[in-house]
Formats: sequence, C-alpha cells, structure tokens
Amino acid sequence: MTATQPDDTHLMGGEGLDVGTLNLMLEALGDFVEQELPADRQLQLDHDDVCPEDTVRAMSGDALGVNLVFVPEEYGGMGGGAFDSYRVCERMARFDIGLATAVFATFLGSDPILVGATPAQKETWLGRIASDGIVFAYGATEPDAGSDLGALRTTATPVVEDGAVTGYRITGRKQWISNGSIADAVTVLALAPGGPSWFVVEKGTPGFSSSPPEDKHGIRLSNTAALVLEDVLVPVEHLVGGVEGRGLVEAQQVFGYTRLMVAAFGLGGGWSALDRAIDYSQQREQGGAPLARKQGYTHKLVVPHAVRLEAARAIVEETATRIDAGQGADGALNTEGAIAKYMATEAGNAAADAAIQAHGGYGFTRPYVVEKIRRDVRITTIYEGTSEIMEMTVARDRWQAHLKSRGAFYRDAATALDALHGTHPDVGAGTAALASRCLAEVLEACRTGRLTRNQHVLLRLGELVCAVETAAAFARKAAAAADGTLADKADRRFDAAALATMSRVFAREAALRVADDGVRWVVGAADAPASGGAVDAAALAAALPLDAVRAAQAGLVTDLDRVADVLYARTS
Repeated sequence: MTATQPDDTHLMGGEGLDVGTLNLMLEALGDFVEQELPADRQLQLDHDDVCPEDTVRAMSGDALGVNLVFVPEEYGGMGGGAFDSYRVCERMARFDIGLATAVFATFLGSDPILVGATPAQKETWLGRIASDGIVFAYGATEPDAGSDLGALRTTATPVVEDGAVTGYRITGRKQWISNGSIADAVTVLALAPGGPSWFVVEKGTPGFSSSPPEDKHGIRLSNTAALVLEDVLVPVEHLVGGVEGRGLVEAQQVFGYTRLMVAAFGLGGGWSALDRAIDYSQQREQGGAPLARKQGYTHKLVVPHAVRLEAARAIVEETATRIDAGQGADGALNTEGAIAKYMATEAGNAAADAAIQAHGGYGFTRPYVVEKIRRDVRITTIYEGTSEIMEMTVARDRWQAHLKSRGAFYRDAATALDALHGTHPDVGAGTAALASRCLAEVLEACRTGRLTRNQHVLLRLGELVCAVETAAAFARKAAAAADGTLADKADRRFDAAALATMSRVFAREAALRVADDGVRWVVGAADAPASGGAVDAAALAAALPLDAVRAAQAGLVTDLDRVADVLYARTS
C-alpha cells in the first residue's frame, strides 16, 4: 500500500448536485421519513429510548440512498457538495435530529477516509458505504478529553514482524459516540509513535466492544454509546493514509464543513418547532382573537426567532458556497464554520424554547412535539464543538486578524457594507456597517487595555464577532435576492422583500448588542487586576457611533409587523 498526503479537495471544490437532483432528493427524503417515522412512532421511540436502526439502514440502502450524497462519484456516490449536504441535513433535522445524527454519523465517520486515505482505502470503505450502505461511527471523543482531541489517551502500538510493521494494537475508550452500538466500522483516533492517527476498526474485531447506549436528555432516536478497545489488533492497512501522525491535521481540515452540517441541524430543529408555534397561534384564541394577531405574542415568541434563524442561514449558505468554490482546503474556513454553527444552533435552541412558551401548557406535554424538539436541539450546542469552543475559536482568529491588520479588519468590512448600502439601501447594510465599526473600536480598546487576558472577555468578543459577521452575510444575501443572483440551491421560503426586512431587523440587533455589550465588557474588565492596563471609557464612548446606532432602531416595530405578516401570509 502506498502512503499518500491528504486530499485537501474532498467535497471542497465543484458544484455538487444539480438543482433538480437536489430537490428530488429532498422530496424523496421527506416522503420516506414521513412514511417510516410518523409523529406517533417518533414519540414512542423517544419514550422508549430506541434507535430505529432499521430506518437508519433503510435510508442508506436502496430504499433512499441518502448516504450517496456524501460520497464522491468516483466511489459510487452522488458527489454532493457542502451546499447539498447542508440542505439534506436540515431536511432530516426538521423530522428528527436524532435520526439526522445517526445518518450524519456515517459521513462524519468516513471523513478521515475522505481526507487522508490512500486510493485503495477509499475504494474499499467509501465503496462499501455507497454499494452496501454500511454504517460508520467517528471515534474521537474520550471520557477525560472532551473537545480537546490533543489530549487523547487511546494508544496504538505497532506490531513488528521481520522488521516491518504489520499491524497495531489499540487500547483505550471513546465516549459519546453516535452509532456506537450499531456501526459496522469506526474510525478511531489513537496515539501512535508518530503522533495521533486514524484507524478503521470493524465491528466484531476481538477486544472491540460497545457499552450500553447512553440514557440521554434528547436525540433518543440516535444510538450513542461508549466504545471500549482492549488490545484490539488491526492490520497495518487500516492505518488511514498509511502514515502516522496526521490525525489532528485531518480533523482540523474539515471542521468548517462538519460544523456547517450541525448548524443545519439547528436550523431544522428551530424551524420545525417555530412552524408548530405559528400553526398553533392561528388556531388558539384569547380575548376574542387568535394569538397570531397579538403583538405581545408574535413579536416576542415568533418573529425574533424567525429572523435569527434566517440570519444564521445566510452565514451557513455563504460558507457552504465558499467551501464548494474550493476555499475550504486545509481548514481555511474553520472560523466561518464555527460562526455558522454558533449562530444556527443557539438560534435553534432559542426558537424551540420559545415554541414551548408559545404553546402554553400544551407545549410542556409530549403530544405537541415541541417539548421533544427542544430536548433534541439542545445537543447541537454541544457536539462537534460546544458553543464555548466556537466562541473561543472565533475570538482567537478574529483577534489575530485585528492585530495583524492594525485595526483595519472590521473597518474595511464596514466600508464594504457602506458601499452595499449605497446600491441596496433597504437591506440593513448600513446598520451592519455600524456594527462592524463598533466592533473595531471595541477590539482596539481591548488591545490598548490588554483586556483579552481575561478569558471571559475574549469569549464575549467571539459572541460579538458572530453577530457582526452574520449581519453582514444577511445583508449580502438580501441584496443578492433583490438582484436575482441568489445561489440556485438556496432556500427560497422568503422572497427578496422579506429577506430585506429580516436583515434590517437583525442588523439593528447586532449593532445595539456590539455597542452596549462592547462598552460593558471593556469598562467592566478595565479595573480587573488581570487586565494590566488602563482603559479610557470616555474615549471609547466617543469613538463608538452610539447616536447612529440608536437612530438606526427607528422603524423596528414596523419591520417586526412586516415580518409577522410574511410568516402568517397576510396582507395587513
């Protein structure tokens, strides 16, 4: 077997499926899941804490073949790109995030093979996924390591015969493994003499076992179990790529992509819950009128969450487009993927929580489903990197960008948004530019005061970065919709006018958050012993365009009314 360097172009470059094929897959997926997993069966499986393995395997078999979207054409798949995968993942999550997790786990498990395997290994394992529908799992997380893949303790000891390595003996434990009990094969990250490396371990290998499935808060239709490896012997051909020590590099290369798929789960779960709240509010009357006609209901429990979900979609779609254009090689879009995951999963959680409130007492009961969705969507802020890891990832990268550009990074972004405002004055780009300028000033105040020595301040900066860059992406999407240049495969639930209105609402929120929270944390950290520097609060307040940010809030309630009209398909 010949060793090879990682294939940095896996699913990162190329248009993927054509629009017609994607739409057919989405339609077939919806029909299949509705038939196989009606609401009453979902609720019963959730109650019994049972993974519908038959359905998971049928989805990857001849009955549907959803697994083919994630496999390149040369290995028998359909060669879907990031945009295709996001649309498929969101559609699955709209039905059940546990089921979506089980299907996605096969892709995630095969990802080290896609990135770093030899041609022969790809032919073997990807070919089996495509032709036989085998189920994979991704064995990276460990009981004591969590999101820190570099802290792994699972070891791979070479077996040497006649001076040559013929295999490895793997010993260790893996925790929180999706498909852990049902997978036919697992990619396991283990510490070899040359460094962290990926190995393929097949079910039934002596010494390889799984613990009983976890009794989880949510996604109970997903099988999640710990894996135990006790002196498990695998042949040298199962070392992915035939080279030791590339495991962490290969994992980092695809975070931008895989986190985008979890972001799609947040969108799917959030909208599934919110649509139920919208339907309920049109049927439920109080005080002689439907709840749907009451601002106190719609403008708190429905409209803001629809706006945040669609804002998150904008950064998801923009990042997916860039990945498919080949910009995601070597993990180049990991930060954008982290922003998308953070915004979509936090928005999905908030929307599902509001949907319970929107149903009143009924929302707290199982038959109305939103209670289950809320439990399911919660995991999206935890797996594939917690929200806190996302905040740190984003903050560190953009802090370095601010320093290297001498403060120009977000000022230049604001200039570009001002130009967009000049051609599209109704998409919120001008307000997004205010948010970007505020962020530049906040970051500079943190630099002069050395405030990022406070970890909490750094994480809060990450949160603000996410809001600002999402507002910018939303404005760009709204402008593209107005110009008729929206991506062919983009979600089209809302027309250009609706997207412009939503973008204005979100830009206002982002600008106010950065201005208020930025001042709060800069001033709040200035007196802390760890800061080691002084901050001129008055100078920061003078540098921030606070009056312009407040003035930009004008028209907010009118725009909330307009969004409500769109969501409820009413003309007045």
